[in-house]
Amino acid sequence: MSDYLQGLLLGLAYVAPIGMQNLFVINTAAAGTLRQAWLTAGTVIFFDITLALGCFWGIGLLLQRFFWLQMLMLLVGGLAVIRIGWGLACTQKVELIQTENRSWLQTAAAACAVTWFNPQAVIDGTLLLGAAQAACTSCGRYYFIAGVVSASCLWFMGLASAAHCIGGRLNSSILKYINRGCGIVLICYGLRLLWYFVALLR
Repeated sequence: MSDYLQGLLLGLAYVAPIGMQNLFVINTAAAGTLRQAWLTAGTVIFFDITLALGCFWGIGLLLQRFFWLQMLMLLVGGLAVIRIGWGLACTQKVELIQTENRSWLQTAAAACAVTWFNPQAVIDGTLLLGAAQAACTSCGRYYFIAGVVSASCLWFMGLASAAHCIGGRLNSSILKYINRGCGIVLICYGLRLLWYFVALLR
């Protein structure tokens, strides 16, 4: 259960910062019906989970085979997670964007684009989840990634529902503090990865 909770917490800290995915969900949900909001959230969840699984298991196979790569990923991943967290913690302003009405196919294409064709999301996911893979025990990996998947489902469905209900009252100040809170969580997790790296060196 500990591995699941770690995956859930890290997954929430990973998806909650207000980036392209969240802005896409917020704007679509705020402007459309609740059904459209949930449909958009479900589409984003699908692409987010496939990206997370690709980052976790893809790099994970190499990490299981090469110990030096595992050590490198812990070091680089830990530093990268701290850098990402620091950037979020220092967030000054997050701007909402305007979206137009889309068909389901347009929504799916846009959700795919803001997830799989977002270089920063792919790089961050590889470093963050790859490093997490290196720090997990073999039996704990399944619980951990289950927590990450749960976090994606909970966050995007909750975000779409809240954005639909709140509508125009959601402003950049609220988004800024969401980012800062997530940044603090990521910094703590990055420090944990570095501690695990040092422990393996000893």
